[in-house]
Amino acid sequence: MSYGQVTPAGQSAPSCYRHPGTVSYVSCNRCGRPVCPQCQVPAPVGVQCVECVHEANKKIPSQRTEFGARARQGVPIITYSLIAVNVLAYILQWVVPAATGYMYLVPMRADSEPWRLITSAFAHSTGSIFHLAMNMYGIYLCGVFLEPRLGRARFSWLYLLSTLGGSLGILLLSPPLSATLGASGALAGLFLSLFVVFRTNKQVLRQMAIVLVLNVVLGFVVSGISWQGHLGGAVVGALAAACIVLVPRNPQRTKIQFSLLGVLTIVVAVAIYLAAVAVK
Repeated sequence: MSYGQVTPAGQSAPSCYRHPGTVSYVSCNRCGRPVCPQCQVPAPVGVQCVECVHEANKKIPSQRTEFGARARQGVPIITYSLIAVNVLAYILQWVVPAATGYMYLVPMRADSEPWRLITSAFAHSTGSIFHLAMNMYGIYLCGVFLEPRLGRARFSWLYLLSTLGGSLGILLLSPPLSATLGASGALAGLFLSLFVVFRTNKQVLRQMAIVLVLNVVLGFVVSGISWQGHLGGAVVGALAAACIVLVPRNPQRTKIQFSLLGVLTIVVAVAIYLAAVAVK
């Protein structure tokens, strides 16, 4: 196949294969096709066309984190997004005060209003912004450590399971007519996940153990803190992290990780359904 157009002298002038109307005497050093300045990609020797560069990039193996996720540069997008959703939900609670009544979790209503299992983890007490601020700061601290190592998809799934785990703990252990809201259950899951991720780093484990003991004590001593949600989120979050972190390196690791997370999700969903029916 030839690329070109006929000149008045009857000679064929080469033209860009992507822009036939543009004459170009420069060719891709891989495929040899003429390329105009718009389609030229600088190479160590000469230039290449965009298609050759695209094909070459596909053959370059993507860098992976220690747990098999795609390595990414920049800010932890999922962490910031979760914080943004929580803040927007808090603003909604102030703008529309009645919204809080549709968001908090009441065990007795869980079977007929299942959305509360999720929305309760994004609503916070409007009595003090301290509740929101502390939870968002905790999500940020855990997120900047976990998301780059686990990857966006795994971290998102971990957060969802921790949220559901917190709701499960409330259904099983809280009074049927109690009302609970806040991201503490999900945060507890993220915090326990750090123990799984850094399980071989004794110095980090000692520091986190101190914080964990203080949180456990506060959960039982200070009124208004849902230790039930903390416990459920922590247990399920740790199990979810184990599904990701403890899978050994092998070509099927990603498939195994997501399969285990899928099974855990089904187990948690069934447990929530049974607990909601039992409460009713």
